[in-house]
Amino acid sequence: MSKRDYYDVLGVDKSAKKEEIKKAYRKLAIKFHPDKNKGDKGAEEKFKEASEAYHVLSDDKRKANYDQFGHAAFQGAGGQGGFGNYDFSSSFTDIFEDVFGDLGDFGFGGGRTRRRSTRGNDLRYDISIKLNDAFTGSEKKISYTTYKKCKNCSGSGAKPGTKPSTCGYCSGQGKIRSNQGFFTIQQTCPQCNGDGEKITNPCNTCNGAGKMQSNETVSVKIPKGVDDGTRIRLAGKGEAGSKGAANGDLYLFISVDSHNIFKRAEENLYYELPISIADAALGTTVEVPSIDGGKTKIKIPSGTQSGKQLRLKGKGMPILRRNISGDLYIRIITEVPTSLTKRQKELLSEFKTLEDTKSNPLIKTFFDKAKKFWKN
Repeated sequence: MSKRDYYDVLGVDKSAKKEEIKKAYRKLAIKFHPDKNKGDKGAEEKFKEASEAYHVLSDDKRKANYDQFGHAAFQGAGGQGGFGNYDFSSSFTDIFEDVFGDLGDFGFGGGRTRRRSTRGNDLRYDISIKLNDAFTGSEKKISYTTYKKCKNCSGSGAKPGTKPSTCGYCSGQGKIRSNQGFFTIQQTCPQCNGDGEKITNPCNTCNGAGKMQSNETVSVKIPKGVDDGTRIRLAGKGEAGSKGAANGDLYLFISVDSHNIFKRAEENLYYELPISIADAALGTTVEVPSIDGGKTKIKIPSGTQSGKQLRLKGKGMPILRRNISGDLYIRIITEVPTSLTKRQKELLSEFKTLEDTKSNPLIKTFFDKAKKFWKN
């Protein structure tokens, strides 16, 4: 199978400058590197192809020979460029150091490392609040277990007055290399875990860990308007970092308890208001509860049908970090009495005989449609 043109491989023109060539190769190397595409032979081949193309086009002399003779410049003992059968794999480390500098910055190891500083772990705390607390906002105290920097060694892990020594196994590199065919494999040093240093005189308090378990209590302000799943970040309240690195964060995950009257849908509140048949027919005025603990008078017009929804603007939940609120929706439910006195039955029977079909338009319309259906 014939080789692809090196310029096509990198996706650059023949007039491309060195920086453009390097940028194009870097993009492909990141995308197709075997460490990021484990078991993908296609990605491995594309990575090799891109590295070979960059090796040639990044060097003025090799590029000039390639521009003049193409791939023939690197084939055969008498190749016009004088390269013969060049082993590109032998230059892979140089290629990466040229493009990525310290290979450790790219995630493939290599380069002399300084002692690793690792940011502390983030922590999660689940907290439940009442709907009223979500409406007004509140302040809660929470207690949790974390790891704080050891005060005795200031987080270094080494006994006060001493310093870590260079790891002899990796000579302070933090990584060890081994050649496996086409690639140079770099692995984290098993002796120092990539630090490049070893603590020979560990701190007596934390045994070299640099941090200690601690029980913490913090006050948390819950802003009004929070909903299920709202996340609050407390910066630096997570676990202590290692070797002087920054602390992690503490994340509070809010869940809002259900209410015995109100149901919430984002910023709006809902509930069902039961009324009697008489009130629905004649109309009435009633006092209804609102989430702020107050009462609101609403007028129910005569002839209100069951299921009708009334809206009280601005009586819902506050919207998080905005100075506005949602609405309260009241759904009217007409309750049919389940037991009647003799007198009530007499009155309803009398009402039924006097009832005009015009007062029940929905009933009349439905049965008119039913009659047409049966007739057809």
